[in-house]
Amino acid sequence: MDNEQDFIQRLSTSSTKEAAFRELLSLYKERLYWHIRHIVKSHDDADDVLQNTFIKVYKNIHNFKGDSKLFSWMYRIATNESITHINKNAKRINLANEDTHQHMVNSLKADVYFEGDAIQYKLQQAIATLPEKQQLVFNMKYFQDIKYRDMSDILETSEGALKASYHIAVKKIEAILTQD
Repeated sequence: MDNEQDFIQRLSTSSTKEAAFRELLSLYKERLYWHIRHIVKSHDDADDVLQNTFIKVYKNIHNFKGDSKLFSWMYRIATNESITHINKNAKRINLANEDTHQHMVNSLKADVYFEGDAIQYKLQQAIATLPEKQQLVFNMKYFQDIKYRDMSDILETSEGALKASYHIAVKKIEAILTQD
């Protein structure tokens, strides 16, 4: 991609917005899909959240101030949309917050797009036991190898706090996976 400022300008200009947005989609669609998928678990839900994310990006690009990278801003939108989606679903099926993630993992077995084996499933079950923030940090670091610096922009949390969250999450997951 060319200079980010130029790209944002193209996204904000009506005559170049469509082409620039198609470029944005092709650049970030897959990465954002997997980020969302690790949060919401289900392929269909991830597709819905991804679509909502890009709609928000498209409609709100003029509000992007450039305080962070465009990538971080979009990840923040995707993260917030994912959490909103989870909370709506929990409310709809009348689940307590702590049961929501376990319910989503249990649904993975029925998801035809889940290609994981028994070990992947067990890992997902272990991740589901973590508090939401630790889940986010673990997924972003473990599955997507996002740098703490970028994660700090996305989650608006200090790098030190994120490193601590990841370390605690890893210890909890290791304890669960080595129980048997």
